[in-house]
Amino acid sequence: MGGSILVTGCSSGIGLHCARRLAQGGWRVTATARKEADLAMLRGEGLHAVYLDYTEPASIREAFASAMEHHDGRIDALFNNGAYGQAGAVEDLPTEALRAQFEANFFGWHELTNLAVPVMRRQGAGRIVHCSSILGFVAYPWRGGYNASKFALTGLAWTMRLELKGSGVHVSLIEPGPIESKFTSNGVPHFLKWIDQENSVHRKRYAKELARLESNGGVNRFRLGPEAVYQVLDHALNAKRPKAHYQVTTPTKMMAVAKRLLPINALDRLLGK
Repeated sequence: MGGSILVTGCSSGIGLHCARRLAQGGWRVTATARKEADLAMLRGEGLHAVYLDYTEPASIREAFASAMEHHDGRIDALFNNGAYGQAGAVEDLPTEALRAQFEANFFGWHELTNLAVPVMRRQGAGRIVHCSSILGFVAYPWRGGYNASKFALTGLAWTMRLELKGSGVHVSLIEPGPIESKFTSNGVPHFLKWIDQENSVHRKRYAKELARLESNGGVNRFRLGPEAVYQVLDHALNAKRPKAHYQVTTPTKMMAVAKRLLPINALDRLLGK
């Protein structure tokens, strides 16, 4: 397909890899990040890089306007990717922490998507791809805030896919499991900010969870590189009939099957492990 695309969360990991590969493949890419050093790095690689923070509505509007200007008033695709994972038991999660999680992982995505849709409708074509997660269709303990944001994204994207039928605009979800990135370790500051470890009934468990976060998830033989996400993104952007869901990594595919086949109590026991 090719054309113009806006990619968010390009400081590292999935976003950075995909922005680079898309540019190499002939796409005109606008890449976003929050830190000036990351924006300078992206610009140094020849990408059109702009500031965007999903929690700042003004930055969303300004980034979209910059992309539109750079791409001569056209946007052929949007890849929503930037996010973080709030760790902590639901009972220890202040409501403000949940609001912050949804601002970054859900409300900001919705606002940016709703800027793109009218343009795509006028064009008669467009691709919207959200980078969701295995935790968008099964829940994992100690990740309630993140689970909730991704479950909400699944519902919103599904609804939009139905509502855009016949418009030429397609909506797809990519649902990765463990991917090489800084995603897990980036969750440490949010955990430390919001979770009162010492006064929680889960304080012993939190010691293990914090060690896991700080080690970026520890050793995981199922972890793949970000190129695995790019492969399915390429299909979502270019296929005549893009899929609604793209499941990436063995754990994601196994859990999708388990969810279809296992009784809920058995699935809960599996997830609890």
